[in-house]
Amino acid sequence: MPISTTKKMLGATIAAGVVLALAGCGQAPTNEPGGDGGDKPAASDFQTCIVSDFGGFEDKSFNQLSLEGAEKAADEIGVPIKQAQSNAETEYAPNVENMVSEGCNAIVTVGFALATATVDAANANPDTDFILIDDAGGDAKPDNVKPLLYNTAEAAFMAGYLSAGYTKTGKVGTFGGMEFPTVTIFMDGFKQGVDHYNEQNDKDVAVVGWDGKTGSFTGGFEANQDAKTVATNIIDQGVDVLFPVGGPIYQSGLQAIKESGKDIALIGADADLFNTDPTTADFVLTSVLKGMDISTYEAVMSAADGEFSGDPYIGTLENEGVGIAPLHNFESKVDAELVTQVDQIKQDIIDGKITVTSYLDN
Repeated sequence: MPISTTKKMLGATIAAGVVLALAGCGQAPTNEPGGDGGDKPAASDFQTCIVSDFGGFEDKSFNQLSLEGAEKAADEIGVPIKQAQSNAETEYAPNVENMVSEGCNAIVTVGFALATATVDAANANPDTDFILIDDAGGDAKPDNVKPLLYNTAEAAFMAGYLSAGYTKTGKVGTFGGMEFPTVTIFMDGFKQGVDHYNEQNDKDVAVVGWDGKTGSFTGGFEANQDAKTVATNIIDQGVDVLFPVGGPIYQSGLQAIKESGKDIALIGADADLFNTDPTTADFVLTSVLKGMDISTYEAVMSAADGEFSGDPYIGTLENEGVGIAPLHNFESKVDAELVTQVDQIKQDIIDGKITVTSYLDN
């Protein structure tokens, strides 16, 4: 997908939620009608459900995208979606168990943090389909768990090359929420893209915040003072491109950029921040995209059609499971030749002419 074209995102209109009374701890799931306002008669008894991690469904990132995909599927199936938002790690297992007790046929669990709760529930309920986002489920993954994984290193490579060609200071920065493979895969690809730019153009653009092995992390995925401090420390080292990886922590990065008074571009992770958070419009150069909305929708529909498979899905540039967003307001600020080079890099990665490494290679 060329960075100069607009990515079509899946979406669904959220109607008013009806709180269900449930026994036990964990948040009661809400029962949400489909995008038609609830007038559509049920076409199936297939019940779709989803559990967030503690980032919540309004994170403007991976929880939100996953919910949009699940809602679209539920709308087409014709049965209101049930959802439970986790406000703490202690709610993961209870929320998943509550969904099982509600008779859910397919349960989407968002994020690697829910992996243990998902696998445990799947082992105890072999007739329920589980769709686990951003985790492979471990060596003992049962057949009724389908992992949805994304080789975002490929897309981040493109963003790294773009950033290296865009920077005026010769320094670009990145930082993560916590040092997990699903976070560092972005940072790995980003650095590889910068390194490739340096090799191809005889430049020496530096990456601040990640050297391929160690780097800067906030210790969580909340937009808080810790995240802002990490972002400020990187900005103070002279970067003019900043790539926060970890859901809402981009908000702290944006705040640090504004307070710095410097001309610094922001790169989003997971979703196109230009669309999901319009307050970033004048700051976001591009975003590294994970097609969680599309893959979640397709996985739920396969389960509803009786074609569920526990084989992992891996999103790549080739199958359009990952990509980078359009330049939007930065289109006039980026050299056209650089845009052409980035588009060619995408094709070279797909064709195997450029190798991008990540933990998914193991």
